[in-house]
Amino acid sequence: MESGTLPFQESGYAQAFDIAKRELKYLIVVLLSPEHDDTAPFIRDTLLSPEVVSFIKEPQNEIVLWAGSVQDSEAYQVANALNVTKFPFTGLIVHTPTVSSTSMSVVARIAGPVAPTELINKLQTAIQQRNEELTQARLQRQEQQASRNLREEQNSAYERSLAQDRERARQRREAEAAKEKAEREEREREEAKAQKARNIMQWKQWRARSLPQEPGNEDKDTVRISLRMSSGERVVRKFAGHTELEELYAYVECHDILQEENQLSEKEAQEPVGYTHEFGFQLVSPMPREVFDIQSGGTIKSRVGRSGNLIVEKLMSGDDDDDGDEIDEEE
Repeated sequence: MESGTLPFQESGYAQAFDIAKRELKYLIVVLLSPEHDDTAPFIRDTLLSPEVVSFIKEPQNEIVLWAGSVQDSEAYQVANALNVTKFPFTGLIVHTPTVSSTSMSVVARIAGPVAPTELINKLQTAIQQRNEELTQARLQRQEQQASRNLREEQNSAYERSLAQDRERARQRREAEAAKEKAEREEREREEAKAQKARNIMQWKQWRARSLPQEPGNEDKDTVRISLRMSSGERVVRKFAGHTELEELYAYVECHDILQEENQLSEKEAQEPVGYTHEFGFQLVSPMPREVFDIQSGGTIKSRVGRSGNLIVEKLMSGDDDDDGDEIDEEE
C-alpha cells in the first residue's frame, strides 16, 4: 500500500506500539482488507484526504501511524488481537494510566468506511478525553526522568569524588612508601657506613698486632723507608729486606693505631668476619715518579731498594668521606 503523504511508521506493529508507549503518543492503527469494495474509496477519499493528512501530521496531536493489510500475517494477527471483524478499521491506542502504569488501551474504534470529517471528529474526541491524563502522565514521567537524571548526576559526582579520594589516598600511600623506602635506605647506608668504620677499626687493631717488629742494628738485611704522611709528618722506619710490600702498606694504614697504644684493645683483636680491607692510598716515589702499587706484590727490597723516600697519596673514590681513618691526599 502506498503511503502517500502520510507519515506511516515503516517498522512493524510491535515497534510502532513501543514508540507510542515509550513516548506517550497516540497510536493510530489502520487495518485494510483488499477483498472489501470499500477499501480503495476509503484510502482515496478518507485516509488520504487533506483534512486527515493534516490532522495526523499535526505535531501537537502526537500521533504515530501504522497501517497494514490483513493479507499479511502481522496485520492479520493485529486484527485478531484487537477483535476486528469489519474493514476498513481505524483504531486509536494510547497509554491509560488509570488502568495501570504500563497499560495501553484501544480508546476509539472506527469500523467501516467513514467520511474524513467523521473520522477526524471521532479521533479528536477520543484524544481530547485522554489528553488531560496523558499530559499528567507526561509530566510525571518528566519528573521521574528529572529525578533519575539528578540521581545519576549525584551518583556520578559521588563516584568522581570517590575516585579522587582513592587517587589521593593512592598518591599518599605511594609518597609514604617512597619516604619509608628513602628513610630505610638512608638507615641502611648509615649502618653500612658505621659497620665499615667498625670493621676498619677492628682490622687495624688486628693488623697492628701482627706487624713485624722493626729490625735492630744487628740485622744487616734491612730496608730504610722514609714516609711522608698526609699530615706532613715524616716517618722513618726500617723493615727486614724480605718483608712483603703489603706489610709496608699495613704499617702506613695502622700508623695512627701504633702511635696511640690506648687504641689497641686489651684483648687480641680478631680479623673482621666477611670483611676484605682495601687500602685507600698508594705509595709513590716523587722523583722520578713511580707508583709502588700493592697489587703487583713483591718484597719491599725488590720493589723499592735498600732505601727509599715515599709519599702517601690518597686514592680518590666515591666513599672517601666514609673513611675518616684514611690518609688525606698529599698536596
